Amino acid sequence: MSLYDKTAHELHELLTTKKISAAELTADVLAHVDEVEDKIGAYLTITRDKAIADAKSVDEKISRGEKIFPLEGIPCAIKDNICTKGITTTCASKILENFVPPYDATAYQKLVAQNSILIGKANLDEFAMGGSTENSAFHTTHNPHNLERVPGGSSGGSAAAVAGGEAIFSLGSDTGGSIRQPASFCGVVGFKPTYGRVSRYGLVAFASSLDQIGPITRDVTDCALVLNAICGHDDMDSTSTAATVPDFTKSLIADVKGLKIGLPNEYFVKGIDSEVETAVRNVAKTFESLGAEIVEISLPHTEYAISTYYLIAPAEAATNLERYDGVSYGARVDGADVVEMMTNTRTEKFGAEVKRRIMIGNYALSAGYYDAYYLKALKVRTLIQRDFTDAFKTLDLILTPTTPNAAFKIGEMTSDPLKMYLQDICTVPINIAGLPAISVPCGVTKNNLPLAFQLIGKALDEETILRAAFTYEARN
Repeated sequence: MSLYDKTAHELHELLTTKKISAAELTADVLAHVDEVEDKIGAYLTITRDKAIADAKSVDEKISRGEKIFPLEGIPCAIKDNICTKGITTTCASKILENFVPPYDATAYQKLVAQNSILIGKANLDEFAMGGSTENSAFHTTHNPHNLERVPGGSSGGSAAAVAGGEAIFSLGSDTGGSIRQPASFCGVVGFKPTYGRVSRYGLVAFASSLDQIGPITRDVTDCALVLNAICGHDDMDSTSTAATVPDFTKSLIADVKGLKIGLPNEYFVKGIDSEVETAVRNVAKTFESLGAEIVEISLPHTEYAISTYYLIAPAEAATNLERYDGVSYGARVDGADVVEMMTNTRTEKFGAEVKRRIMIGNYALSAGYYDAYYLKALKVRTLIQRDFTDAFKTLDLILTPTTPNAAFKIGEMTSDPLKMYLQDICTVPINIAGLPAISVPCGVTKNNLPLAFQLIGKALDEETILRAAFTYEARN
């Protein structure tokens, strides 16, 4: 019996009934990693010895008759921009190639507290800047469904690990769609929680007002279990919300009767692939047949979301990445003086996409352009937030595509950054507004590539999103 392709909740049942051991489960996943990792390339670091030792500890606990946590003994992958004490955290960048954090990120620490088994650190676009995982300084990750296609990004390694059976669940980070888009491309479930719902402490910053950690899982039930584990207030993160964390598994009710779901016209404009549009509209029909009310709505400032995002995010990134200067930590390339040393370090160790965003950000923040670009983007951000606030006065959820198309071929968009940025058209508005959203599989294209829909909810209302997603999943 293969174990690597099962869900966390199925495996938890097998562990608690002693039909399998954590050691057997971990060995099965590691064996599968050995079999497919050279083709997929989901990982930057594999923590084999740690995984085996941790699994043994879980089995000892089970043998003593002690109750185990829902994610205890379950193998997982962690995106390599989430700090792990004593384990290299590179952000897929040469500037942090040998960086070993002295502390754990809070989200990872919460999984450690549940005795989850870390299989390794997952590949990503450098500093989470990209939508294909082609911007990693080390290697490109391949989509398990079609090795010629990208897995999405920036959490491409996290999604590919789950889809390819190299982890049962994973953590990613989402700044403009970096959990939901790769989940869509890889045919798995990806959830971006409300901004502040999960601590950002220990997440290497990209754009601090947009970043959020979240789960990538095989199904909606696993998603709820991981959210239960990682959500909650953290004094180490000043943006962490103090809102009470519910038991998300109680939201897993197959019933959408009475829910009012909006279908925004702006997400079905020219450029959306016809197979994507058909699949998502069929999801709307499914919800309607199950008792939900579907209404056409407008989110009028959606067209400005990409422009707004690609001013705010690079501006925050340029500021956050100032610290990588060859002085305090990270790589250093020598020079004749301090200025030359910093210049050489950043020139040699940052990749092209990171440099591009630093330049965009510094330009938007520079004297003479701050008001024209960055300040104006902040004002439009408020208008986008207001669109959602107004819509949710009468709606429970909003249904959209997750991505405008299925996974594209590796190399197809690397020469056209603007075309790559437009991949975020369905996801960035949610980060701008700080709202929760999930990506759920909803079929495949004629070329057998995964398709997905996105459900957006009110701030701190992950429960309604999970309820609707679970209902759809149970029906299909």
